[in-house]
Amino acid sequence: MTEESQGTQQTARERPWLMRTYAGHSTARESNALYRRNLAKGQTGLSVAFDLPTQTGYDADDVLARGEVGRVGVPVGHAGDMRALFEGIPLERTNTSMTINATAMWLLALYQVVAEEQGADIAALTGTTQNDIIKEYLSRGTYVFPPGPSLRLTTDLITYTVARMPKWNPINVCSYHLQEAGATPVQEIAYAMCTAMAVLDAVRDSGQVPPERMGEVVGRISFFVNAGVRFVEEMCKMRAFFRIWDAITRERYGITDPGRRRFRYGVQVNSLGLTEAQPENNIQRIVLEMLAVTLSRDARARAVQLPAWNEALGLPRPWDQQWSLRIQQVLAYESDLLEYGDLFSGSHVVEAKTAELVAGAQAEIATVQAMGGVVPAVESGYLKAQLVASHAARRARMESGEDKVVGVNCFQTTEPSPLTADTDTSVHHVDPAYEQEVLADLRAWRARRDEAEVRAALGRLSADAAREDVNLMSATLACARAGVTTGEWSFALREVFGEYRAPTGISGAPVTVGTAARGDLAAVREAVAKTAAEIGAGRLRLLLGKPGLDGHSNGAEQIAVRARDAGFEVIYQGIRLTPEQIVAAAVAEDVHCLGLSMLSGGHAEVVPDVLRRLRQAGAGDIPVVVGGIIPAADAQALRAQGVAAVFTPKDFEITAIISGIVNEIRRAHKLGPWPGRPGALAGATTEG
Repeated sequence: MTEESQGTQQTARERPWLMRTYAGHSTARESNALYRRNLAKGQTGLSVAFDLPTQTGYDADDVLARGEVGRVGVPVGHAGDMRALFEGIPLERTNTSMTINATAMWLLALYQVVAEEQGADIAALTGTTQNDIIKEYLSRGTYVFPPGPSLRLTTDLITYTVARMPKWNPINVCSYHLQEAGATPVQEIAYAMCTAMAVLDAVRDSGQVPPERMGEVVGRISFFVNAGVRFVEEMCKMRAFFRIWDAITRERYGITDPGRRRFRYGVQVNSLGLTEAQPENNIQRIVLEMLAVTLSRDARARAVQLPAWNEALGLPRPWDQQWSLRIQQVLAYESDLLEYGDLFSGSHVVEAKTAELVAGAQAEIATVQAMGGVVPAVESGYLKAQLVASHAARRARMESGEDKVVGVNCFQTTEPSPLTADTDTSVHHVDPAYEQEVLADLRAWRARRDEAEVRAALGRLSADAAREDVNLMSATLACARAGVTTGEWSFALREVFGEYRAPTGISGAPVTVGTAARGDLAAVREAVAKTAAEIGAGRLRLLLGKPGLDGHSNGAEQIAVRARDAGFEVIYQGIRLTPEQIVAAAVAEDVHCLGLSMLSGGHAEVVPDVLRRLRQAGAGDIPVVVGGIIPAADAQALRAQGVAAVFTPKDFEITAIISGIVNEIRRAHKLGPWPGRPGALAGATTEG
């Protein structure tokens, strides 16, 4: 048989990948009902989305949790919530992925306790905890503790599962959010590999795993990747991942078993590229991105979850998530894809692109390792600055038209879409009453538990945390069984480990605008300088705030970089600030504009609170602008309450956004609009 005929030879039909939907909202009971419906529709695994208080270790009644409870995921505050979340779902027969990082050990402990209550053998449990804290410092922002103690929690969880839960994937090294934060394919590969090496080195050096069992650890490491619309390059990226991981595990860790060296990964295709404009185009984007991780048998994903077409508009409804599940099912069950070997074996084009990505990634890996590894590269701000710069370059290519985005910067003429005829019903809305239900449940939970047992469990956790030679999983399980809450567990560790604020990466980002946009930036720079002179200020001062627990700071960082380049003095302290802290900073810095960035859905609660506090502080004349995933009706309500302008994903020209901010400052000082303003947003920011 020739090589050519082997490429077309049909094989036994391969089993489809695990099909998941990233889901959870409102309450544990509501999410349980959603999971049951999804499983009945043919979903073959669960992917749990936790709300931001759960991800960042706060109880629902903490001031920072206000407006965030149940918004972007399910609130799990104690073992009772986990019990309700999986009621009627046999965990021993369910493959569960949990997107959880800083509090991964805590959520796995709650999951184990509930599985034991169901009578499950924990050694038979299958699933994944994401447990990759490194990328949280660079992208999602749900970190709590400094890198050192965080890596200890990661290591303790891995060593525990290798010994007690051998079918569980204790970590999903996650490059997905690196791409969302701006990473090029080369950076995505390199930084994920550096993270994996840091984790494996920490496990090896902890002394908790005998050298002869390191192969078991390597064999349980999985990855979670992104796949963008450039699906040929993305498919080659996956082949490069396979090649580099095989070399690292063989050469650095001496793993001789090819099965344990295999690169095992799941994927969610790109959400950053989904557009608010002509959102129906997102369906074909999702399909193309899925092909990147399914077409090549030798580099195929083991688990796939697809976003919904309307995620740039708000939270998807169950029907929207069903559509994404059906896309997977049609490809897996109706097409003949799974009947053939690798379609690209022997392709010179694919091999050349893969080799290019391998070489680039290996060079960047060497750069990071020369700094001492990924943790020093995070702490120095190097990695964050690289991602901010890459993201700025990508935005500049889109603004200049070099990178075409259909319906956004080209082919904008469109018929009215029946999918968005009623924008208020085209997304899911979380009823604020659910937050009150969660708060009432939390009060009841605390009232009926044994407080002495809780104090004893927390005391043991604190004592064990102070000793570096103790694995914290045992004390964490004791806390789960005693009725400790998510916030209590994390604050006990905060007292020992401290908290951390990651570098923003803004100061190191270069000026990055396309050639065609430089004239617009120069015009805005002139407007900034002249406006400052007219109002008697040395420089215009812009405070950017990330209230609440939303850690997706990419948009705020890009606004900060462009405002800096336009001549603003930018005050940006990063994520996770209370309304009180933001208002205090606005007053202390005597700013001319306050910008709030919110992507988690908590804007309806938090923004009015900021406005009220500004008025109480005698600073109600400071114009407030808001950016995020904000439905049209919510934007109108915010403007009615005093917000000067609302920006959403459709407002992609950042220089025009900065121009709009200048004009809001001029309006607040009773000055006329600056002539020659870039026209992309002309008036849209204040009139919707």
